[in-house]
Amino acid sequence: MTVVQEMPKAHEWQPAQLQRAIVAAGVALWAWNVDTDAFTMDELGFKLWGLPQGEQVTFEKLSTRIHPADRDRVRSAFSATRAILGPYETDFRILIGDEVRWIAARGQGEDDGIVGRTMYGIFLDVTGRKQAEEGHELLAGEMSHRVKNLLAIASGLTAISSRSALSKEDMAGELTDRLSALGRAHDLVRPLPNGQGNAALLGDLLSVLLAPYDDLGAFKGRIRVAVERMGVGEHAATGLALVLHELATNSMKYGALSHEAGTLDVSSMAEDDDVILTWLEHGGPKVQEPDGAGGFGSKLVQRSVRGQLGGTIDYDWAETGLIVTLRINRARLAV
Repeated sequence: MTVVQEMPKAHEWQPAQLQRAIVAAGVALWAWNVDTDAFTMDELGFKLWGLPQGEQVTFEKLSTRIHPADRDRVRSAFSATRAILGPYETDFRILIGDEVRWIAARGQGEDDGIVGRTMYGIFLDVTGRKQAEEGHELLAGEMSHRVKNLLAIASGLTAISSRSALSKEDMAGELTDRLSALGRAHDLVRPLPNGQGNAALLGDLLSVLLAPYDDLGAFKGRIRVAVERMGVGEHAATGLALVLHELATNSMKYGALSHEAGTLDVSSMAEDDDVILTWLEHGGPKVQEPDGAGGFGSKLVQRSVRGQLGGTIDYDWAETGLIVTLRINRARLAV
């Protein structure tokens, strides 16, 4: 005897069930009258846009909250929806006070999506996803910048070693030592996982960071460090290492460390609750202030100083050599 199994019936969704699913998914509903420009939303929609519940709004009024860089694009996209066949989606930013939110607007285009002169669609808060994407892009740019710097430094180290070495064995040993020192310094330019590493003394940290760039000219000890004895926390060490690594790289490319007789002095002084580090270059090529706002490296330095260290950095493009003044709160430096 053959047993015939009945196919399960499709679930019949009730309005209350659909509403619960919509709320759980964080979906905001909207409706737009294409003739009157009246724009209505559900409770989540008003909350997402930072508006009082039930306020009478139009699409034009709502557009004033869209980020100025996205406003014209979004207006054009909504106006063009009647000519779009099938579903559409557009992402844009809105401003709620000082807060920036990313919204994805989705709906059905063409006249088939219009009922009673009204178009319907949804809003989704995609701020988290956009921030993650921006973080990945920033990390990719930072990694690309560091790799280019490391290749430039390695090329410079190779050229210097080839000029000073008496044999290929000497050159290989000298270059290996310098690249190893560079690797130790580079390890300090990345955050350590939880539980790894401890606070370092400021002088030790600077010595490790600058070791790959020392003894590359006509005499030894051309990099001199004279700072107070104090601890630097892991979080601050990462930011400080990135800043100093960037300064040393640029000095080797264009500044005092690119010249055989060039010298670098790094010193510190206390002022109220701040520690002031001074980076002083001598004996290099004539200094010229760069044009424009600077490249990715300059932006990376500014972000590290302000964000991780909570400090300021100033540049003095003196003819005798670059002078950089880095001011950091003592309490932030110990974290």
